[in-house]
Amino acid sequence: MVRPAVLPDPAPAAAESGWWAVCLCAEWCGTCRDYRAVFEALAQEHAGVRFVWVDIEDESDLAGDLDVETFPTLLIADGRTARFLGPLLPQAGVLSRLLESLRAAQGGAGAGPQAQAVFERVRAAHGGA
Repeated sequence: MVRPAVLPDPAPAAAESGWWAVCLCAEWCGTCRDYRAVFEALAQEHAGVRFVWVDIEDESDLAGDLDVETFPTLLIADGRTARFLGPLLPQAGVLSRLLESLRAAQGGAGAGPQAQAVFERVRAAHGGA
């Protein structure tokens, strides 16, 4: 069994900003396996964001009723509110631009109740109280 990964603790800025980038993937998915290195490198570039990798089969309780059909699927939250949930091209620039635009648009609309429920379960499971 592959252990779920929590990337190294982010810089103190992450605790202040509360931003999260959660990748919902599966170990059997070749695209996910390739994307993991990109995701981990982005974690180093975005010190103010907590990056969490969730294998939706090993941690299926976190996904709940969410039907992940396309990998990778990303959940982005500002610490309180899920702001984005959906598939994303597995390219570093795409995720970087999404993070930058969401962070710049503070106070925007949430991604909906299902995204919020997934974020709350991930936050509780990965130490975000």
